[in-house]
Amino acid sequence: MKYQMDKAPMGWNSYDYYDTTVNEAQVKANADFMAAHMKDAGWEYVVVDIEWYAKDAGTMRDRYQYIPFGEQEMDEYGRLLPDPNRFPSSAGGRGFGPLAEYVHSLGLKFGIHIMRGIPRMAAHRHLPILGSAARANDVADPSSICGWNPDMYGVRRNVEGGQAYYDSIIGLYADWGVDYIKCDDICNTNIYPRNPYSAAHEIEMLQHAIQKSGRDMVLSLSPGPALIEKAWHYEKYANMWRITDDFWDRWELLRNMFDRCELWQSHVGQGSYPDCDMLPLGKLGQGFGKGERDTRFTREEQVTMMTLWCIFGSPLMIGAELTLLDDWTLWLLTRKEILKLVGNEYVGRQFEKNERYAVWSCLNDGTGESYLAFFNFLETEQEISCRLEEVEQLAGRRLTEGKALELWSGTETTVSGGVLQGKVPAHGAKLFALR
Repeated sequence: MKYQMDKAPMGWNSYDYYDTTVNEAQVKANADFMAAHMKDAGWEYVVVDIEWYAKDAGTMRDRYQYIPFGEQEMDEYGRLLPDPNRFPSSAGGRGFGPLAEYVHSLGLKFGIHIMRGIPRMAAHRHLPILGSAARANDVADPSSICGWNPDMYGVRRNVEGGQAYYDSIIGLYADWGVDYIKCDDICNTNIYPRNPYSAAHEIEMLQHAIQKSGRDMVLSLSPGPALIEKAWHYEKYANMWRITDDFWDRWELLRNMFDRCELWQSHVGQGSYPDCDMLPLGKLGQGFGKGERDTRFTREEQVTMMTLWCIFGSPLMIGAELTLLDDWTLWLLTRKEILKLVGNEYVGRQFEKNERYAVWSCLNDGTGESYLAFFNFLETEQEISCRLEEVEQLAGRRLTEGKALELWSGTETTVSGGVLQGKVPAHGAKLFALR
């Protein structure tokens, strides 16, 4: 059985700030900050994103994000290793073991990004596969590639050595102490429009390898958009899957996420979390060759994003450099009374959506806790109202009169005649706990 957890994963990922260039000192600094300022609110995963094995990552950023066929750190079995120039503690074959141990010492969990498949360089060199008589060239499928990253070939289906290769890398990660694997070019292999789920067998191979390793590991699939007709397969073999392509700080992408959450809302459950992608807050973009910048989202849009991600039940992954968070953003990210909604016992559902606004409800059936969220799609303030008895999750709960606490502002509102209403700022949100 795949790894089960009691809430959607919450953590930090290096990509939105560092792109391909993050190093050990920077990962440790972000882990230190999370442990000191965010762990108590439920944040726990520290994830090293793409190309940690690339020796020249970021050196040609004006021409390439991923340098074609650049030099890679690799062992004799074709397994990629951290670049020791960026991750000094990995030298001598220790891999990410020392860094994972450091993260664990802070009471946190450690994760890495991988590309699906087997390194092209391993196939070209005919390197052996640990635990098999096959070699890398025997299992590599040269017709299965990534359209945006040149590092890997896909692994063939049902060939000797294919599962052994995945067993070998996952076994290595288990030895290092990895708790979370983000696998890319696998959720949607969009270079193949006639077969965008061409790597389904590799998802299964990864999950089989994780179970064989004996270590609990989150399996996160990227990129999106995930295919709704394959929801059953994601739910069976993965813990997270991206329901969008890369999400950045533009209002039109945030507005579109309401449509995606509507599509996927019934597929959120224990150990299975449709993923709205990372939270582009705070300082971003240092590793992308254009310098550091602040998020383009307004504060109201950031509140909208956090409210939707939480009430929907999405994983929460911060993309910012944590050590540069301002007080307001840190406040936004540590609201326990809101973050708890990503727990399995809280179920969110869209009640209404039109061109002007959306309304979501959330219920903890065990405790009876009830919530209602208003989202304003307009560029001007508007008043939104909702008759509570019409909301399916709230029907029969006798909420015709009483109080509602708006959780972001801490202000109390009266429910009168069974109607809750409130003025919501442009592109903003209000989240009410009903009493």
